[in-house]
Amino acid sequence: MPMSEEKIKQCIIDAIPDSIVEIEDLKGDGDHYSATVKSKSFSGKNRVEQHKMVYDAFKGKMGSELHALKLKTIA
Repeated sequence: MPMSEEKIKQCIIDAIPDSIVEIEDLKGDGDHYSATVKSKSFSGKNRVEQHKMVYDAFKGKMGSELHALKLKTIA
């Protein structure tokens, strides 16, 4: 079963509590999303480190429950 927009947002907020998260369903199929995540926690980290922080929030569900996530991170 695909992950809902609300579940994606909650996973990110649980892992990065100060984050502001915007989710968009890119294809309307509930399987391809875009996330913009803004957090002070990203300060001093490069883009790869920032994206890893977000992907780690899904605890292994990327590729199964969550098929595709396009990320934009902002410090």
